[in-house]
Amino acid sequence: MPQLVLIRHGQSAWNLENRFTGWWDVDVTDKGAAEARAAGELMAAKGLDFDMTFTSLQTRAIKTLNLALEAMGRLWLPVEKDWRLNERHYGGLTGLDKAETAARHGDEQVHIWRRSFDVPPPPLEPGSAYDLSQDRRYAGIAIPQTESLKDTIARVLPYWDARIAPALKQGQRVLISAHGNSLRALVKHLSGISDEEITGLEIPTGQPIVYELDDQLNATDRYYLSER
Repeated sequence: MPQLVLIRHGQSAWNLENRFTGWWDVDVTDKGAAEARAAGELMAAKGLDFDMTFTSLQTRAIKTLNLALEAMGRLWLPVEKDWRLNERHYGGLTGLDKAETAARHGDEQVHIWRRSFDVPPPPLEPGSAYDLSQDRRYAGIAIPQTESLKDTIARVLPYWDARIAPALKQGQRVLISAHGNSLRALVKHLSGISDEEITGLEIPTGQPIVYELDDQLNATDRYYLSER
């Protein structure tokens, strides 16, 4: 049976500071690095192994993957990095403290931006300090100025269909290290979760999620590895 494990990056510096991060590149904290190592140790202890790994172009997800693989003695495994696994772009909210944003715009509006399925935050303003148009890793990519969860799903799923699903169908054991919203996109697809329900799904940092799939990649089970 195909084997798929998803892991959200360990705690990042802006997770700790309660700031909207999105596509901005921040590192993991010491706690986040420890979460990543612990995830790798847990996967090794439970007898998991992998043939192919995927991650985003963002440091926190890449480092989480590397630290977990190092703990497993599997740093040599192939890794494919792609922007389509990046976190959702938070547009004009990028870098803002979540509590201050709620005080300025109201709890209800911030809740809509954070948790609605198809309402994106305001776009990133021209000349913003968080403009990534000159970042070499995104050369040739139409960088979004903001994204809803629906927008994020619209870029993640074609990548799943083109690169990840074929690897699983070939019998490869796959590990994906990504972000809260790009992983929500995959969980929604694999588990058939509704537009309304997916917005309430919380994915904790550094906790491997195991999917048991049939040969057609239909999910037969989903669980946190720490609970088995």
